[in-house]
Amino acid sequence: MSNSSSISQFLLLPLADTRQLQLLHLWLFLGISLAALLGNGLIISAVACDHQLHTPMHFFLLNLSLTDLGCICTTVPKAMHNSLWDTTTISYMGCAAQLFLFTFFMSAEFFLLTIMCYDRYVAICKPLHYGTLLGSRACAHMAAAAWASGFLNALLHTANTFSLPLCHGNALGQFFCEIPHILKLSCSHSYLREIGLLVVSAFPFVGCFIFIVFSYVQIFRAVLRIPSEQGRHKAFSTCLPHLAVVSLFLSTGIFAYLKPPSVSSPSLDLGLSVLYSVVPPVLNPLIYSLRNQEFKVALREVMTGCFTISNPTQPGVICKLTEGALDLLIQIIDKDV
Repeated sequence: MSNSSSISQFLLLPLADTRQLQLLHLWLFLGISLAALLGNGLIISAVACDHQLHTPMHFFLLNLSLTDLGCICTTVPKAMHNSLWDTTTISYMGCAAQLFLFTFFMSAEFFLLTIMCYDRYVAICKPLHYGTLLGSRACAHMAAAAWASGFLNALLHTANTFSLPLCHGNALGQFFCEIPHILKLSCSHSYLREIGLLVVSAFPFVGCFIFIVFSYVQIFRAVLRIPSEQGRHKAFSTCLPHLAVVSLFLSTGIFAYLKPPSVSSPSLDLGLSVLYSVVPPVLNPLIYSLRNQEFKVALREVMTGCFTISNPTQPGVICKLTEGALDLLIQIIDKDV
């Protein structure tokens, strides 16, 4: 019998049994990571640099991209490292850090998705009050509340999970550290404490889920009352990306955590964990950019390296990020010198 004090490392689930497949998974995860970094990086750059995207919806989308980057940077690098060096180990502290960061970013992402649902509800159902209810200060407070709630949730679960005595070895049935798989290693009489905390902390998430469903019922009712077909199409187009991301997030996560034990298997668990932890950071930028014309224009400007800089003395000056920004930076340094 072992306990948490004697465990110095955990054994993660290998992505493949053969060396060739391990290297294949390494290159696959590398491609996914680069795609996620590129897509979310472009969104962050576009929202930060294009003043036309300085709206509440795009501000929350920037925060969502940050959570997506955090999620994929928490789980994938260690899996790639293990595949490259043909190992499955992760240190005790590394596992605790990975569990904390993953829970933090996933919790913050769900809270941000709820806030983005509120943004769409106000924009469609209460358009005259949009500027009042979603001012810059209100948006900053809501985003800060989402990050703070995610941090508190992750801190409570990480501290409680790693305070449990572990009596069933150190092999995790997952390619990264996650609460349900660590609970399987805990003593039969001690895991009930974390289960109780999970049930209590589930109430805010259930409340967010109910709020999302209620909001979309009101949104669809308001959209169907719009007389013009073009107006209905425009209203639906602003909601469909968010609805698609929420559906992907909830469907994969709920099935992964609530599926019956009879259908559970290592390969199925591995596939589901990839779906809800690795795939969304790649798909979310595509979902949000494909149906948003303003975003397409901004992304095109980012990719071509051109932005319009508003200058009181020279309005509408076009500069290239690759050359003009560097020249501008050099001029500023010269003046300071």
